Amino acid sequence: MASKLLRAVVLGPPGSGKGTVCQRIANNFGLKHISSGDFLRKNIKAKTEAGVLATQYIKEGQAVPDHLITRVMLSELEKIPSQPWLLDGFPRTLAQAEALEKICEVDLVISLNIPFETLKDRLNTRWIHPKSGRVYNLEFNPPNVHGVDDITGEALIQQEDDKPDAVVTKLRQYKDVAKPVIELYKNRGVLHTFSGTETNKIWPYIYTLLSTRLTPVHPEDTSQAFQAQER
Repeated sequence: MASKLLRAVVLGPPGSGKGTVCQRIANNFGLKHISSGDFLRKNIKAKTEAGVLATQYIKEGQAVPDHLITRVMLSELEKIPSQPWLLDGFPRTLAQAEALEKICEVDLVISLNIPFETLKDRLNTRWIHPKSGRVYNLEFNPPNVHGVDDITGEALIQQEDDKPDAVVTKLRQYKDVAKPVIELYKNRGVLHTFSGTETNKIWPYIYTLLSTRLTPVHPEDTSQAFQAQER
């Protein structure tokens, strides 16, 4: 367990390495990793009321609306009132952020600022396992067998909005939606922005920041990573 109750959020555009960063934070500091994508898939699979509604929007090619994803996420958070957590993929919009603020106060927000060209390159080579949401990248995190999920052996797909023609539009949409969320947390004094092109180079700085708030469950020696970047 973490040494104190901490509520944290990681923000970042598609392809920013958000999931990887969240997984490392959860593993090193004992925070419960709560992914909006994971919980949405679970609701869809279980055919809950929220899952059925979400399926209808997805089939029609529409984004799942704020009120629905907010309902799913807040219901999960209400189940763990005394547990430290880390949100991944939520809040995406200002409406979601304001709804979150009504039930709890976010202590720390990490924003990943990745160059536009880097995001385009990552998304163009990104493939997913649709049932689990596992993400692979042909450049830096390829599957063991091309086109096949490592765990299930099922086929991977490239999402339509990860294809070159759709990537630019998706990234611009994210920027427009995320800007007021980032401003909100900046004004609250809880925003910390990390910039770079490689997750492994950004990670030591994120780890150092978290170490000032929490005692690591699995301590890392980041000195070598810092020295390598200074060379």
